[in-house]
Amino acid sequence: MRINGAEARGEPRPGQCLRTFLREQGAYGVKKGCDAGDCGACTVHVDGVPVHSCVFPALRARDREVTTIEGLAATYGGPVDGPAAGSAHGLGGGHPVQAAFLAAQGFQCGFCTAGMIMTTAALTEEQQADLPRALKGNICRCTGYGSIADAVAGIPRIIQNECGPSPCPSGAPGRRDDGNGVSPGTGSPGTRSPGTGSPVGRGVGAPAGPGVVTGTARFTLDLAPDPAPGGPAPKRAGRPDEQLPPEPPLHLKLVRAPHAHAWIRSVDSSRALRVPGVVAVFTFEDSPATRYSSARHHNPDDDPYDTLVFDRTVRFHGQRVAAVVAETAGAAEAGRDAVDIDYAVLPAVTSPAAALAPGAPLLHPDLAPGNVCAQEHRQTGDPDAGFAAADVLYEETFRSQRVQHVALETHATVGWLDAGRLVLRTSTQVPFLTRDELCRVFGLDSDQVRVIAKRVGGGFGGKQEIITEDVVALAVLRTGRPVQLEFTREEQFTASTTRHPMTVTVKLGAAADGTLTGFALDVTSDTGAYGNHGPGVMFHAIEESVTTYRCPNKRVDARVAYTNTVPAGAFRGYGLSQTIFAVESAVDELARRCGLDPVEFRRRNMIGAGEAPDNASGEASHVSTASLGISECLDLVEKALVRERAEPVLAGLVLAGPVLEGPVLEGEAPTGWLTGTGIAVALLDTIPPGGHPGHSIVAERPGGGYAAFVGTAEFGNGTTTVHRQLVADVLGCEPADVLVFSSDTDRSGHDTGAFGSTGIVVAGTATTRAARALAEAIAERAAADPADGGDLDGKLLEAEGFCDGLSRSVSATVQGFRVAVDPSTGEIRVLQSVQAVDAGTVLNPVQLRGQVEGGVVQALGAALFEEVRISGSGVVTTRALREYHVPVLADVPRTEVLCASSTYDPYGPHGAKPMSELPFNPVAPALANAVRDATGVRFTSLPLRRDVVYCGLNPDGTQLDNTEKLNQPANSRPSNEEGPHGPPGR
Repeated sequence: MRINGAEARGEPRPGQCLRTFLREQGAYGVKKGCDAGDCGACTVHVDGVPVHSCVFPALRARDREVTTIEGLAATYGGPVDGPAAGSAHGLGGGHPVQAAFLAAQGFQCGFCTAGMIMTTAALTEEQQADLPRALKGNICRCTGYGSIADAVAGIPRIIQNECGPSPCPSGAPGRRDDGNGVSPGTGSPGTRSPGTGSPVGRGVGAPAGPGVVTGTARFTLDLAPDPAPGGPAPKRAGRPDEQLPPEPPLHLKLVRAPHAHAWIRSVDSSRALRVPGVVAVFTFEDSPATRYSSARHHNPDDDPYDTLVFDRTVRFHGQRVAAVVAETAGAAEAGRDAVDIDYAVLPAVTSPAAALAPGAPLLHPDLAPGNVCAQEHRQTGDPDAGFAAADVLYEETFRSQRVQHVALETHATVGWLDAGRLVLRTSTQVPFLTRDELCRVFGLDSDQVRVIAKRVGGGFGGKQEIITEDVVALAVLRTGRPVQLEFTREEQFTASTTRHPMTVTVKLGAAADGTLTGFALDVTSDTGAYGNHGPGVMFHAIEESVTTYRCPNKRVDARVAYTNTVPAGAFRGYGLSQTIFAVESAVDELARRCGLDPVEFRRRNMIGAGEAPDNASGEASHVSTASLGISECLDLVEKALVRERAEPVLAGLVLAGPVLEGPVLEGEAPTGWLTGTGIAVALLDTIPPGGHPGHSIVAERPGGGYAAFVGTAEFGNGTTTVHRQLVADVLGCEPADVLVFSSDTDRSGHDTGAFGSTGIVVAGTATTRAARALAEAIAERAAADPADGGDLDGKLLEAEGFCDGLSRSVSATVQGFRVAVDPSTGEIRVLQSVQAVDAGTVLNPVQLRGQVEGGVVQALGAALFEEVRISGSGVVTTRALREYHVPVLADVPRTEVLCASSTYDPYGPHGAKPMSELPFNPVAPALANAVRDATGVRFTSLPLRRDVVYCGLNPDGTQLDNTEKLNQPANSRPSNEEGPHGPPGR
């Protein structure tokens, strides 16, 4: 076969798929997201026809022309011009679809992008006109598809002049010091083009964009040198090949337990070691004795030390019990299947109710009596008296299901020894915390371990863990050779982590005028077999969901249960999406029972700017609400929903703040469907409690320009783009003059990691301070010898910045939906989606818009379709993407994104607040409230799949029509009693 015009080297192996053969040929733009033909990340052209190469036999490509993303540009002979011209955005030519994706920023993490582009490039005009159908075989987990649709339509989101005139020139009103020495744009050296202003506040494109759209951006297992960085880099950047293993790595496969609870009597690896190519087998007998938590936090004591590299006790079906290392993946799989293990099966508990029952089998008897991983009980005032004084009461129990992150890049690590040092190249959000814990577990000093995160193919909290790094470290240290471990998609579902399923009971009381008199929250969270993130998720879940509303009488009771199920972990929103679904649904229902509009009810009870948050602990809050813009967000969403179709929003039109989206309605409600609107609000503290230290270094580059070395990770969150803008703003240069090197424990000072929405407010503050320190050093050098610019010895300067992450404030968002519900099928169709955000100063509107769009769509998936199902015996039955409905373009609406214009954060750089996790949190309750408004039925369990909604609307088999609504009281709502496989109808 010919690959991108050149003859392929060698012949495919029998049974080999085209994807793996192409990667062996060096076509690393061909990605693995599923190996089942479900996600489209591996799409290539065979004789011009797009195929999913993971299910296309390589032998079928014999004597045919295969084109990958790396060779796409060569297939196009015409000019690239117009608004999506590649040269205008740093592509320097190429295929027009690549240029269009770059101009529209039709990517975030970029792992799916090559497949998206290859599919799009083969579409006819007729297919482009029906884009939802044309892209049904391609999944993007990050963008929400809005920017992808814009790319296909040729609508750019960034402009050729990425800087433009500053919206707030130096010295103008609004250019405020943030109180931490990061007043922008003053006294700095400058190479910025004449007539351009600060890059802050502009839609600057991602610096990795050209690499993403051409397939040259390197992810964890793309074991090839990085493309040239765009100019000379300081020595700190290292050699081009230093992040690659010195020889092809061995392959590691894991043996997994077939029982939910068991004791390993013995392991016999003799048959496995006789398999040709098998190098070693590791079991509990080889495991370090040091316990740890796979969760990573600044304070490691936040999580229970309940995990071993290999444990003799099995606590969930699919737990790893042995590792086989071999010369090839095939040999490792054969060796894995030949390991013989004798188990003593133990009684299992697969639900919190069973686990917390008296006399239940204990998962961690030395750590968690009664299977309670963590608990909390708080009270302020007298809630019982508040309920007694209420004119209206509402109490209900709500359930949120397990959800998988579905980052398209699965967990993967490759490790090797470099002059005796352990080096791990891994897909992680927390390289420094991973290094520190591996040092503790394996008894190594910090300078003996280096952890590198290349571009990460999605995270969403799932990579705030040690999942593959520990076992790879063991294998490398024991064999002395490079070793690679890559999870399959099935392993992601059955053996990584999920969102915590929660049961939440809310009781509210209000006076006749709608003023809250009593508030009680009871939470039971299922952490699965291990407590990674269990306590932290619980504490976060009962924080902002409680502080949003003022009430003199509050009570909170929460507990986390160990169960013999797949572990839960960090997930976007970190527990708040589950409790906010309950609280916002209950608030909405209470408002209706008080005869008040739900928006007005919230206005009467929400905390405002300057009010002290009350989390029911009775302790003073250390979170500032001085810049809280929740009321403005509520006004923006209310007006947008009232506006409906009468006043379409055009890009660039300002309505009480910059509008970042276009169309309002997705279409009319079909005849006979029920329609309604719903809203929900959500707050999020800008930084996790207890600090989140971050260091950055900014240095001069040989030949001009600057380099920023930051510890935080890039996985589609946009931090690299914004850090480049922050440095350029301080140093008076163009963003393109700044190279950003991230996520390498050898290159920058310690950074706690990319979680808790800290990439801008902590790491960005550190980077800004480093840039200002460098600017001061450059000014001092120039003053020392003005004749030659102060460069007395030719040395390049660098400076460091630090932020402790102790100062916290609050960001806010409000989601609104207009929906139509078909009572004859249970289908929910979103007619209008709008989210208003309090992001403080918007540093990059394109990045912000993408984060909001992506968060809304991911949350819609969790609200409508997604669920990791577990049998009564603890077996995960959702094992492939086709069994787990990740939203595709056809499933989701466009979301109108509005920004509050009245807030300026006292702590974030330039007054910015984070907006990566928060857009997810209000979506499910806003959707449920809209369905309640349309149908009169309050749904209390997620997801709102068609069968669940149909049964709820037709409890006696009689369908609703558009002239009636049930308005059922709580005690006659559809039953949601949970059985062994989840709520009825699932």
